[in-house]
This record gives sequence, C-alpha cells and structure tokens, in this order.
Amino acid sequence: MIVYEATKSEFLDDVFQDELVNNICRNYHSKIGRINEREVRTWDNSMQYMYRVLMDSEIPQDAGIAIEFKIPYTSKRVDFLISGKKDEKNNVVVVELKQWQSVEVIRGKEAIVKTVINRGLVETTHPSYQAWSYASLIKDYNENAQKEDINLYPCAYLHNYIDQGDQDPLTDQVYHYYIEQAPVFIKGQARKLRDFIKKYIQYGDNKENLYKIENGRIRPSKSLQDSLNNMLKGNPEFVMIDDQKVVFEQAIHLAREALRTNTKQVLVVTGGPGTGKSVLAVNLLVELTKQRMVCQYVTKNAAPRNIYAAKLKQDFRKGLIDNLFKGSGSYVDAPLDEFDALIVDEAHRLNEKSGMFSNLGENQTKEIIQAAKFSIFFIDERQRVTLKDAGSIEETEKYSIDFGANLTKMNLESQFRCNGSDGYLAWIDDVLQIRETANAHFIGGQYDFRVFDDPKELSTEIEKRNWVSNKSRMVAGYCWNWDKVGQSNPEYYDIVLNEFDFKMSWNLGSSATWAIDEDSVQQIGCIHTCQGLEFDYVGVIIGEDLRFENGQVITDYTKRAKTDSSLKGIKKMLASDPEKAKKLADEIIRNTYRTLMTRGQKGCYVFCTDPKLAEYFKERFQTSNTEYESNEFFKSWSEVAEGKEDY
Repeated sequence: MIVYEATKSEFLDDVFQDELVNNICRNYHSKIGRINEREVRTWDNSMQYMYRVLMDSEIPQDAGIAIEFKIPYTSKRVDFLISGKKDEKNNVVVVELKQWQSVEVIRGKEAIVKTVINRGLVETTHPSYQAWSYASLIKDYNENAQKEDINLYPCAYLHNYIDQGDQDPLTDQVYHYYIEQAPVFIKGQARKLRDFIKKYIQYGDNKENLYKIENGRIRPSKSLQDSLNNMLKGNPEFVMIDDQKVVFEQAIHLAREALRTNTKQVLVVTGGPGTGKSVLAVNLLVELTKQRMVCQYVTKNAAPRNIYAAKLKQDFRKGLIDNLFKGSGSYVDAPLDEFDALIVDEAHRLNEKSGMFSNLGENQTKEIIQAAKFSIFFIDERQRVTLKDAGSIEETEKYSIDFGANLTKMNLESQFRCNGSDGYLAWIDDVLQIRETANAHFIGGQYDFRVFDDPKELSTEIEKRNWVSNKSRMVAGYCWNWDKVGQSNPEYYDIVLNEFDFKMSWNLGSSATWAIDEDSVQQIGCIHTCQGLEFDYVGVIIGEDLRFENGQVITDYTKRAKTDSSLKGIKKMLASDPEKAKKLADEIIRNTYRTLMTRGQKGCYVFCTDPKLAEYFKERFQTSNTEYESNEFFKSWSEVAEGKEDY
C-alpha cells in the first residue's frame, strides 16, 4: 500500500504549492487511520530536502514517486521510492529519511546504533541496515518484483546530520557491510544523493514499477527458499523423528487444504517439555516457505525467536530471515487471511491484549486465527508462567468456531529431552505436587539428577559440564531483583547468598542470545530467557517462593522479586477473588520450576534456599533410586554387565 504516489513533476508541484502534506494526510487518514502530529512535521521537513534533491533536469519528469509504502504483513513503511529505468532495466531507488542529528556506536550488536528518538535515547537499527532490510523484504516477497526483475537500490538520507569527521560514528567500520549495501548521505551531500539516483534512474516509467510493486502478490522468493533450506540442512538438532514427522505431514496437508479450498484450518498440537514442539515448528517454517507460502514463526517470548534465528542464520547476514520470526502481538491490525500460515510456538504464553500497556487488540489467539489461512498452535498448558498467559486449547477452539475454521487436534508423546526419560518428567510433576503420577517413586536410571548443598559447587559443576559443548547453563526462580543499574555490567551481582559466599548476575540485558553465548555460563538465566529452549545440563537455584512445610511443597508469591512481572496484578486479584488469585499464583510458581527443571537433556542439578525442600528432594530421589535399583529388570541387566549372566 502506498500513501502518496505521483510523477516527479507532480511531486515538485505539490511541494511548491504547499499541498504535499495535505495530500499525504488525506490519503493516510483514508488508508491507514489516525495521523501522528509528529509524522506530519517530519513529512513537512523531509520533503523540502527531497524537493531540492530532485530539482535536477537529468532526473526524468515522469519518474515515479511514492511516499510511505507499507511493506505487506509488517507494520514497516518505506519513506520514499523513486522508480524508472536504465538500459531497459526496471529500477527503484529506496530512500530511508531520518531527522537524526547524532548517533552513538553500539559494539557487540550487529547494525545497532543509539540515537535520540521522541526525546529519549534509544537503541535502533542503523539507517543503512534499515534501508537495506526494507529493500530485501520487497525483493524477497513481492512476486512482481521477482518476475519483472525490478532492481531495488536502497540508501539513507540524514539531512540534519552534520559530518563528524574521520571518527564519525555513523560510518564506523562496524557498519561497513550495510553502508556498502545502502550508502548513507548526510547534510551537505544532496549532490551525492542526486548522483546516486541518476545512476539508476535515466528514464521515467510514469509510476509503472511502483504500480507493479504495490499490486504484486506476496510470495517468498526462490533465493529465500533455498537459503532457508540450506540453513536447516546444516543444523542436525532440527532433524525430526517419529511422531514429529506425523504431525509435520498433517500440518503440511492442512496448510495446502486451506489454500486449495479457501477454508481456514487450525491445528492444535499438545505435548509436554522435550516432545519436540520447537523442532517441528522450525521445520514447518522452512518447508512452508519453500512451498511459496507466506509464513511466520510466532512466540510471545523473545528468547526462542532470537536463538532459532541465530542458529538458522549461520553465515547469512542478519535481516535475511528476521522477518520470519515475530512476537505474538504483531497481528493486532492484520487483515483477514493476510498470511498463508502462522506457526505459534509456546501458544500457552499468548496474552489477551498486546502492547506495552496491554491495551491493544482484543485477543492474540483470535488475531492469529483471523490473520492466517492456516494456523498451528503448540500448547503445553502446564507451562503457563505469568498471570497474563491466556493461551489455551479452549480459547483456540472458541475462536476456530467463530471463524468457521476446521479444527484438528494432535499430540506429541515421544520424549527427546531428559535423556528420553518420560519417567523423570512425570516424577518432577509428582515431586512438585503439580499432579499425582505413577512415577512417584521412579525417575529412570539414565537421567542425572542431583541436589547440591552449596550453590558454588553447583555452579562449578555446571561450568565443568559447559566446557564440553557450551550447552550447560545456570537458571533460577525469579526471587532476586534484576536491578537496572547492573543490566549491562557482568560485575554487578543480583543474586547474592552471603552464607555461601555466592554471588552471580542475572543474564545481561544486552544479550538477546544468552542461551548460546560463550560467556553466558557466568550469568544466571530466568524463566523468561530459557523457556522454549534446552541445554545439556541445567543448574537450578530454587528461591524462597518454593518451600517445604508440614509435609507439603508450598508456594509463596510474596517472595518473588519486585522486578518480576509474572505475577503483576495479583494483589488486585486477591482483593476481588482471593481464592482464584492464590490458585493462579500457586500454579504459576510450580509451573515455573517445572519448566526450569526440565530444560536439561542430560541432567538437572538443584540448590534450594530452603534446606527442608532440599532434604525433601534428596529423600524423594533416594527413594526412586533405591526402587529403581531393586527392580528385577535392572538387576538382570546389572548381572549381565558384571558377567554373572549370559545375555
């Protein structure tokens, strides 16, 4: 969608007659909605500069001009497009306009700068990266751009930015790659920008290429399909087996049916920790994209999105596949059936409303079903860990009926975590008194479960395990504040246990990939940084929100840190419905530790701040271990191993 389109001569006349902003505002209001006053001032300012740039007789009068082109299935808009031809080739110049006057270099994060936006100093993408990524999205997903071989040439124009000399942070070496892809022009470089435009626009096209882009079907390009496929081939941890493959094939079938019959299809897949939900989700993302469907992977939690994107990228530049991984609040304003498929991992974490203040939209489950012809929800209702977690099978069923969608339910049972031990998972549920199971006294013989009396010893053991493959991590219940002053300082210690001379930091705020970063073993993760992920070994520090009293495992929401938002709103709920509030708080705390204690594929090591809880865990483990060793099956295998019996 284009807010304003014209030929160059019409654009120049609108600016000269002081009618451009009025025309933009009218179109914006009718096509998008309410106009932000700040945007109006930005248009008024920036278009004066583009007027001067385009006042050149060598730039053809009938070149196409577009302002505010909305990239399909995103909320992003391209500031300025100029279309035309050179040597019979169809070309479009993409210009990202900025009002910035200063930037700071951010090292350790790809293509990120710090600048003043809306009177606050914030981190954002470098203008060259932004222009390049927008052009890449158009090329990768617009079928007309692919078929008609429309070439896109991105650049950025910071018309208020004054040259800082040899050490200019805007052109620092860390941004070199993206500046090569999309040159950046600043105040005093209007002539250079003009030359850049003339390099690709020799003849006008009377807006023809703009029309093709605006009306092109949205389909992933062959190059994107091939890239994703190659990325997946290089990641053996994403290989599917057993019931994963069964669900995968059914999902592909339903996605095709949705397109073939123009009937919404919804698939709900249930499964506990380690049943391969995320592996399946990533494989579906790649396969459906390969089949030229517009598809996105959706989670509320940023941690798995960042990790899977990083694992899939390998040697590919950031931005190529970033648009495939989205937060659950991305579909508030999405039109009906805008996507062919949406794959929702950790669907139990979906909220009702979206936005920082939970004031946008109506219901995330509803918005996702509305936005996609085929939607698949991976759900484990025992992994709800905040009061806002509203995703459920019941919600999905309700909105499927409302939209006339065909609903299919499937279950994943095969266990790929905890050494394939269904026994350990059931044992943990029983031990945490979440539910009674047949595994009250059986943990399985292969899983390495230990209770430590000293958190330093626990940390040392996890570090030792981490040397092997960088796949062991420390995590903790959210009982210690994540102080803002220390969020970027590894020498600031959030979790301090003086009696053990133990101190560690929560994961740094600057790390979106804590779970795979080399030095992350020196920091402690929480439920928000590790849910949906897995390690070889996990060390869990259980805080005072989980204790053992009078023969029962009890929870205490008052021991949660003030910086934890998981139970935000519990006091208000206690006043209106105390029974419901206590039940929910209890469920969330137990689910949190269940989730943390099932992150390890090979082992889970535990330290409890409550000594009685530690003794309870030891006793339960000892009982299960004793019963396992007395098992006749185990004894027969022990005798074989010792050579007492022939096998």
